[in-house]
Amino acid sequence: MDKVNNFKYKIIRNFLSEDEIKVYGAYARLQHEHNVNYFDEGGNNNGDTAFYKDDLFNFLQNDKHKIIEEATGCKLLYTYNYWRCYTFNAELFKHKDRPSCEFTATLTIDSDGTDWPIHVEDKKFHLKKGDIVVYKGCDLDHWREAFKGDYQIQLFLHFVDANGKFAHLENDKGKVRHK
Repeated sequence: MDKVNNFKYKIIRNFLSEDEIKVYGAYARLQHEHNVNYFDEGGNNNGDTAFYKDDLFNFLQNDKHKIIEEATGCKLLYTYNYWRCYTFNAELFKHKDRPSCEFTATLTIDSDGTDWPIHVEDKKFHLKKGDIVVYKGCDLDHWREAFKGDYQIQLFLHFVDANGKFAHLENDKGKVRHK
C-alpha cells in the first residue's frame, strides 16, 4: 500500500501560534459581524457565516501547506478553503466529502471556549484554538453533534494528492461557487 492509502488522520497541536490565532480570529470575527452576503445554506446551521476561498485564508493555506504535506506523507495540491462561524445549535451532519477534499484539515480559529469535538470515524478529536486535524475527507465519515456554545470559527483546508486520481481538481476546477 502507498502513503495515501495508509494515511487515515493526524492531529497537529499548536498549528497556529498565539499571534496567528489573534490575527486570524479577529479577522474572522469582524467578517462574521459585518457579513450580509455569505451564509451557509444547508442543513441545520442557522444561516451561519460561511466563506469559500477567502483571500486571507488562502494565504494561511499556502503558508502552512508543507506542514500538511509532512503530516500526510504526500505531495498535495491546493483545492480550496472554506470557513464558517458556527452558532448555537449548529450541526455538522455525518458525511464524507466530495473528491476535491481528498485530504481535509479542520482548524479551530476561534471559539467562546465551548468544547465541540469532531468525530472522524472511530475517533473523537477535541481541538483547542490553533489545533488542526488532518484526515481523508472522501474516505472517512466525519461529523459534529449540535453545538451548545455561542460561536466557534472553523477553517477547512482542502487538498488532493498531486499524484492521485483527483489531481485534476487542483484549485477546485469544475466547481463554481460564490465567495
